[in-house]
Amino acid sequence: MSSRVAVVKGKTRYDAVKKALEYIKDDVAKDVSGKNSLIIKPNLVSAHVQLAVTHVDTVRAIIDFIRQYYGEKILVAEGSASDTITAYRNFGYTKLAKEQGIELFDLNQDNYMEIMVYNDRYDQIPVKVAKKVLESDYRISAAVLKTHDTVIATLSIKNMVVGSIIRYDKHRIHQGYKAINLNIYKIAKHVWPNLAIIDGYTAMEGNGPVSGTPVEMGTVIASTDPLAADTVGAYIMGFDPDDIGYLHYIKRAGMGEGDMDKIEVVGENVENVRRKFRPHSTHTSQRMWRIGEEILNKILRENERIL
Repeated sequence: MSSRVAVVKGKTRYDAVKKALEYIKDDVAKDVSGKNSLIIKPNLVSAHVQLAVTHVDTVRAIIDFIRQYYGEKILVAEGSASDTITAYRNFGYTKLAKEQGIELFDLNQDNYMEIMVYNDRYDQIPVKVAKKVLESDYRISAAVLKTHDTVIATLSIKNMVVGSIIRYDKHRIHQGYKAINLNIYKIAKHVWPNLAIIDGYTAMEGNGPVSGTPVEMGTVIASTDPLAADTVGAYIMGFDPDDIGYLHYIKRAGMGEGDMDKIEVVGENVENVRRKFRPHSTHTSQRMWRIGEEILNKILRENERIL
């Protein structure tokens, strides 16, 4: 896994995604070689709000790029908190599937495996995670650059984690600001993306992940290190990545590179792209995710064997 992150601008969203992926094509080609079960996971949190979801042109560009190195079946899979099939239809994915000869799948209808997460007392409870994601050997997270109402920002890792949970179990990870950040970290180890694309062409600030306002960035982020991609994404939004609980835990667990000074950024200078996003109205409360070191160390030790 390389901690090279492409940050690019383009005349169109499609062009920006392709350009970002070209910067890291050697990393992708090496990683996808020999794989035979590829999933692209867009963010379709809403069936009706285009700003909140991954634009179909982002996924179209990913497919056109990845087919240079991967000749097997491509599955676009999402488990929306809304209606996945309606979202596919409303946002052009049904048409894309016919054009590209790919399969669309609703993860809410999948078989599942149970993964243990934490409630607000740090007791372990089960959550149902779609088997197609768990069993895939190459996962692509096609996320949107957005503020969030619980974890400050939603980027590539959270996109993969929450969409993989069967709809009627999603509420089980929402156990307060402290537990949800631990739970995203814990599930992430099982559904870790091999490739992260964060579509910030038109991003969202304010009351995301659905009801925020647009930010015209014209920018796309891509990396084979999802933590590095999310770290750069959070930084570009004007946030301290270490203020985002699940990114802090994932960095602490050594699952990727979360130090801006150690990430190789190619393409645009991040300082020229960075701007201060207006956070969610509950931002101050969301920052209260930290737990005592004694409890945290116990939890991290419990999870070391999965890393």
